[in-house]
Amino acid sequence: MKAEHDSLTNTTVEREETEFELAQIKLDKIEQTKLEKAQAEKQAARQAVLDRLGITADEAALLLG
Repeated sequence: MKAEHDSLTNTTVEREETEFELAQIKLDKIEQTKLEKAQAEKQAARQAVLDRLGITADEAALLLG
């Protein structure tokens, strides 16, 4: 259910989402999941490099800073 407010008439209309809106919601969720996965993989790779170097993220920031 989706609520839309018309500020000119000060009315609120509740309606079901269209097929297009439902499809877009699904695509948005898939895209968000992909972004979160990529971010986690990037963080894991960064941590792996730090582990190989034997330093912490704070120490790396000091060295590169």
